[in-house]
Amino acid sequence: NPSWSGAKFTYPFFADFLTACFVKLGADVKDALFTQNMAWAFSLLVILERFVARLTQSKLAGRIAPALLIFSGGLGFVWFARDFWESGFGIWHFLTHLPRDYTIGDHFRWGNSMVVLFMTQRSLLLGMPLTILVLGFLWKIFSSEKVPADGDAKFFTLSPFRFSPFLIGLLAGTLPLVHLHSLVVLFVVAAFCFVLRPEKWREWIMFGIGVCVIAVPQLVWALSGSATETTKFFEWHFGWDKGDTNVFWFWIKNTGLVIPMLIAGIYIVFSTQRRKDTEKEKIKDQRSKISPFLLFYLPFIFLFIVSNTAKLAPWEWDNIKILIYWFVGSLPLIAFALAWLWERKGLFKVIAATCFVVLILAGALDVWRTVSAQINTKVFDADAMKVANEIKRKTAPNALILNAPTYNSAVVLSGRRSLIRYSGHLSSHGIDYGPREDDVRRIYQGGGVSDILLRKYDIDYVLISPEERDSMRANDAFFAKYPVVAEAGQYRVYKVKN
Repeated sequence: NPSWSGAKFTYPFFADFLTACFVKLGADVKDALFTQNMAWAFSLLVILERFVARLTQSKLAGRIAPALLIFSGGLGFVWFARDFWESGFGIWHFLTHLPRDYTIGDHFRWGNSMVVLFMTQRSLLLGMPLTILVLGFLWKIFSSEKVPADGDAKFFTLSPFRFSPFLIGLLAGTLPLVHLHSLVVLFVVAAFCFVLRPEKWREWIMFGIGVCVIAVPQLVWALSGSATETTKFFEWHFGWDKGDTNVFWFWIKNTGLVIPMLIAGIYIVFSTQRRKDTEKEKIKDQRSKISPFLLFYLPFIFLFIVSNTAKLAPWEWDNIKILIYWFVGSLPLIAFALAWLWERKGLFKVIAATCFVVLILAGALDVWRTVSAQINTKVFDADAMKVANEIKRKTAPNALILNAPTYNSAVVLSGRRSLIRYSGHLSSHGIDYGPREDDVRRIYQGGGVSDILLRKYDIDYVLISPEERDSMRANDAFFAKYPVVAEAGQYRVYKVKN
C-alpha cells in the first residue's frame, strides 16, 4: 500500500494496473489514462443504450438513457439562473466564467456522474460497463418464459447456451479488484432474481458458482493483511448526506424530475401490462399481472432504501457508489416515460422535451464548466515536481519515505511508498490513522524520540517542505545532521537510514 506502509493495497486497483501495463510497454502516462478512459466511457454509453433498449423494447428510450446518465443533475439550473441574474453579465460571458458547480457543493450532494464519478473514480468507469453487461444477462434469464423441466438432463450439458450463466458469473467475479461496490449490487440483484423467479434456480446457481470461483479467492487475498477495519463500513444513518435538509426536499433538489419521471414510468409500464392482461381470456400465472420489467426494478428500490438508512462506508457520501446504480436501474423507466410522451402528438412532445431538458440542464452546466477548463486548481508546484524527479532518480523503488499526511505530497509523484498519506483518504477506507499520525508529528518535531520512531518504522528518507513545516512543525535543525539527497527550492529530502 503506497499510502499506508506495512499493509496490502486492497483498494480495487485493476484500472490503475491496466494503465501501468500500457506505461510499462512505453506509453505516456497521460496518453494511457486518456485512451483507456475514453474507451471505457464509450463502452459504457453503448452498453447502457443496449441494456435500456432491451428492457424497454424501445430504441428511443435506449438512445435517451446515456444522455440522462452523463448529464445527470437536479434543480441546480434554478441557482444558475439566479446567479446569472445577479451577475449583470451577458449570457456568454457568464457561461464562460461560471462561479461554481450546480450539482455538488454547498447546496447539492448528488453530483453530476461525469464530473464527480467517472472522471475521478476510474474503477467505477471500468466496473459499471462490466456490471451492466452482467445485469443485461440476468435480465435475459429473468424475463425468459422458458423453464427447463426437472427431468431435463440436457440442462447440465456443456453447450454454450446452457453454460453461459457460469461464464457470465466468471466475468462478474472479476469485480472485487475492479470495483467492489459493483459486485455488491450484482449480489443484491441476483438474490432478488432468485427469490422472484425460483423456477430458474439452475441458472442462478450456475451464475453464483461462476462468481465464487473468481471472486472468493480475490476477497480472501484482499482481506488478509489489510489495514481496513470492516466494522467501520456499516452504521445506521438516515437520509444519506442530507445534513439538516428535509429528506424529501433534499432528493427533489438534488435529482430534479428523476423521481417524478420514475413514478410516471412505473405507472405507464403497469397500466400497459394491465391492458395486456385484460385482453387475455384467462391468466394461469398470477405473477404475469406484474410486468417482469417492474419486478426487475425491485432490487434497485431496495438499494435506494438501504443507502438512505445506513452508511455503507466510513464516509457517508461514499454511498453514492451504490446510489449511482439505483439511478442506472431507474434510467430504463425514466427513459421509457420520456419516449412514451415523445411518441404521442402535440403537447405531449413539448412536455417530453421540457422534461428532458430539465433532467440534464444542471449536469450539462457542470460538464461544460469542466471541459471548458474553467476550473484550475494547482495541486503540485514546480519545486514539488523537481524534487519528485530527484527522488525517482536517487532512491530505490521500494524506499519508504516520511511526509506530512497530505494529498499533494511530492512523494506521490515519485512512485515511492509513504509511511502515511492523506488522512481523509485513509479514513474513507476504514483505516485508523490517528496513532501513526501522532508518531509522524513527533518525528518531525525532533528530539530523542524521533530517532526511536524512525527506527521503529524503518524509514529510509524524510521529506521536509512547506507543508511539513506548517502542519507538522518540522524541525529543520534536527534533520540537518542527515545528508540531503534531493533538493528543490524549499523542498529537501534527507537520508536517515544507512
